[in-house]
Amino acid sequence: MKVGLVYDDIYLEHNLKGHPENKDRLIAIVQELDRRGIMKELLHISPRRATAMEVSLNHDPSYIQEIADFCLAGGGYLDPDTYVVSSSYEVALTAVGGVLEGIDRIISGEVQAIFCAVRPPGHHAEYAKAMGFCIFNNVAIGAHYLLQKGFERVFIVDFDAHHGNGTQKSFYEDSRVFYFSSHEYPFYPGTGSREERGAGDGYGFTHNEPLPAGAGDEEFDRVYGKVFPELFENYKPQFLLVSAGYDAHRDDPLTYLNLSTEGLGRLVENLLKSAKNLKVPVLFVLEGGYNLRVLGECVSLTIKKMLEA
Repeated sequence: MKVGLVYDDIYLEHNLKGHPENKDRLIAIVQELDRRGIMKELLHISPRRATAMEVSLNHDPSYIQEIADFCLAGGGYLDPDTYVVSSSYEVALTAVGGVLEGIDRIISGEVQAIFCAVRPPGHHAEYAKAMGFCIFNNVAIGAHYLLQKGFERVFIVDFDAHHGNGTQKSFYEDSRVFYFSSHEYPFYPGTGSREERGAGDGYGFTHNEPLPAGAGDEEFDRVYGKVFPELFENYKPQFLLVSAGYDAHRDDPLTYLNLSTEGLGRLVENLLKSAKNLKVPVLFVLEGGYNLRVLGECVSLTIKKMLEA
């Protein structure tokens, strides 16, 4: 499989020393890809800057302007967890643009799969609200962009340890996007119960797998080896977007799940196998993961599996 990597040094400019979501996360990923010799096997893709109109596919235009103005004024905290600095608006637009550029490259047939090493992350960001380190919802905007391009069924998988409340909310009443999430529960942000299954036209197209603290490889093997493939095959999607959060790992400092590196490898294999069976392109987008060593190792392993698929 020909695999692309979306990355640019602009993603290092959104940074606050001492905050767990800082530039060192991407530095660790790039260094490990280099160390393992994986970087030279990838097609390097430069992101573009998304327009405010593209971001408004998923966000309130007045909220987008508020972020621009707040960053122009020097930044600060948007909520107790989520900071911005003066450059964060441009960085966040380029994170969205990285996903959109990746989608365009896949549609053009240049590559079959892409990993977007972008930040800030996105899956907690709601229509008019920053949350949980997230400013704009990169994956949700990507799904809207695919719908705009004429795709009729998009499948989103979110394996971050935290439930992607923003992404779920974006498509809760929309049957054109299936949202599948495994996450620690009850835990931040408090959403993601099994009863949350969508509403209206979207009923049955949200599927949550809430996992208790301490859940490890056995539970993840069940979720991604049995539950996910069946739902994916029945839905017959045309595109797979993955919110790739590596904080489900047992060594992550912010969470309490017990997934091993090997278990993560099997999870990724299961996603890629299902996508290959249906000849569906795949785009991974970085979300969480706050142990730098683990993050570098697990992203490298993810991309290695993509190359081998």
